[in-house]
Amino acid sequence: MDKFINSLKRKKTSSVFNPWFERDPTNDALITAPQLRLDNLNRYLPERQNAEYLLLAEALGYQGGHFTGIPMTSERIILGNKSDVGILPVHICKDELHRTSNMRIHPDGFNEPTATIVWQKLINEGLDTRNFVFWNAFPWHPYKGDKGLLTNRTPGNSEMQEGLSVLNNLLEAFNFKTIIALGNKAHDTLKKLGIKTEKVRHPAMGGAELFRKQFMKILR
Repeated sequence: MDKFINSLKRKKTSSVFNPWFERDPTNDALITAPQLRLDNLNRYLPERQNAEYLLLAEALGYQGGHFTGIPMTSERIILGNKSDVGILPVHICKDELHRTSNMRIHPDGFNEPTATIVWQKLINEGLDTRNFVFWNAFPWHPYKGDKGLLTNRTPGNSEMQEGLSVLNNLLEAFNFKTIIALGNKAHDTLKKLGIKTEKVRHPAMGGAELFRKQFMKILR
């Protein structure tokens, strides 16, 4: 696990944000925000040491892991502000997790629709949320340089290649039975590693219902 965490460090480059080792000077609430996000990840992963399933998306987003440090997991979820749809902080971690964004931006925390769809599906089906690890083929947050950190962009081919070593370290740290790729980018990345994967529709852009059907078909 230490090898995996260390592999998340990288040289600063334009239009890529590393939430565990960089501060978002405009939107973070505290100068210790990177350490708090790394602490969140270090609380989330050990609870899933025996997880059978890896859900792999494309890249970290500003509404989710940018501020929580946990892929496909928004601040509203870890703060308990998605309890109205059945998602509780304890589904993510038994320990309390840290908020890192400035409250003046979103008092209830940032909200990521994909995170809500995926977590809600696990919970509604009565699945053990600790049996699933969420990650991204490109583990960091790619953003539009001309529009700022509160944007997302698709990582390029060279960036996806850079994420392969991190993904390899994650796979070495766990013993997943099934790997489920959300969308083509994640699926193609796993193919390059020679790893067998199941592919489902990414929940974004109107794909939520198809994602739910394909996801449950794999689990059954």
